[in-house]
Formats: sequence, C-alpha cells, structure tokens
Amino acid sequence: MHPLQGQSALVTGGSRGIGAAIALRLARDGARIAVCYHSNEAAATSVVDHIVVNGGDALPIRLNIADRQSIELAIGQCVDLFGSCDILVNNAGMAALGTALTTSDEQLDALMKVNLHGPLAAAQLVAPHMIAQRRGRIINISSIGSLGTAINGVAGYAMTKAALNMLTKRLAAELGEFGVTVNAVSPGMIITDLNDATHADPQFRATVDNPAATTLLQRNGQPEDIAGVVSFLAGPDASFITAQVLTVDGGRKDFLSRSG
Repeated sequence: MHPLQGQSALVTGGSRGIGAAIALRLARDGARIAVCYHSNEAAATSVVDHIVVNGGDALPIRLNIADRQSIELAIGQCVDLFGSCDILVNNAGMAALGTALTTSDEQLDALMKVNLHGPLAAAQLVAPHMIAQRRGRIINISSIGSLGTAINGVAGYAMTKAALNMLTKRLAAELGEFGVTVNAVSPGMIITDLNDATHADPQFRATVDNPAATTLLQRNGQPEDIAGVVSFLAGPDASFITAQVLTVDGGRKDFLSRSG
C-alpha cells in the first residue's frame, strides 16, 4: 500500500539523520522526493540513489535554508520536475550551545534565520501552489527543547524552536480554508551521527548514555521513529489534524514544564 502515491515532497536537510530517514520513508510510501541539502551533495545523492534503486523517484537539490532565493529555486525545481509540491517538510535546522545569559545577539540571529525565517519563507513560497490545488501538508520539525526540557545550554535553540511551534499554529489558521494542514513534530533524544559527533556537554552525554533515567520507554529514539510520524501527518489518515505540535520523545521525564 502506498498512501502517498502521486504526491511530491520537498524535505529540507534531507541528506542525513532525521531528514534522510524522512525522505526514505516518504518515498517508501509512494511520494516523489526532492532531497534538499546545504553542502553535502554526496550524502544527498546517496539518499536519492537508495530511493531510485528501490523503485522510487527522487532528485537532490542544493538549498540554503537561510537564503530565500535558494528556497524559491528549490521549490521551483520540485514543481517543474514533479508537477507539484504537495508536502513540505521543514527539517533543516541549526543548534548552538549557550545559556539564556550567554547567548549573543549574533548567535541568536543565526539561529532565528535557520530555525524560523527559513521555514517561514519555505511555507510562504510553497503556499500558492498548495492553495491553487486546495490541498497540501506542511510539517515542521521542532524539538522538545521548545517545550521546556531541563537540559542546560540550549536556550537559543529552544527559543527559536518555540517560535516555530507558534508559526505552525498561525500557518494552520491561515491555510486551513484551502485544505492545507500544518503540524509540527517535536523529537526527543534522537541518535544521529551529528549528535554523537558534536555534543560533548556532560549533561547532554548523561542524557544520551542513560535513557532509562530520562524516558518512560527507557530508550533513545532513532530517526525512523520521527519519519513514521511525519509520514502519518503527510498521509490521508491525518486529514483532520492541523495546528498540532506532536511530541515524539519516548515519554521524557526531565521536563521543566510540560505545557505547550
């Protein structure tokens, strides 16, 4: 069964980690995929090759999520090749270490440009296509950091992802009458090569290395755990779901707040 047969999807940050898993899952469910990447063309091509070998349709597209013109060109390529852009997955993001007291203006500006301005521009640019066909799915990849986890040192990242949650709700309010749903997925601790390679913070490492202490399911997540939820939100069974921020974290216990 291929619930996304005949649809096309553009996945930002699709060359590795969660983005690659999302691209592969949407392709497995029948969608044609624009695998967008910032710099690692080889990784994006590898994802595309895997899709094509398994009978799918995909292409790699270079995209700088911090550049509106680059986003416009990528969406145009997707529409030109596939005839539409039915599903937008705003997965590309940026993380930076820093507390609320130490995050600089420059650091916050960079985080905002990637984590908020980029997804907003992508939604604005894809919306006319979705409105014209009176259907579409926009899925933003947020973070449980946006809801108040107790891990230190990610204040700027958490603030920008919280703003992305509100953007999700506002877009849903404005696009609902055109048959376009807008939702967000907030992953918990997901094991990717990027996390493993870049986070040496002791508290972060303790969270990664002892999931039994922080999650009800007593394990960390895998990229495929997020990809399955994204595919559900992109598919027909989620046609009456919009303006939601869905937490996928294994039941994290170390929250400052569960509101949101």
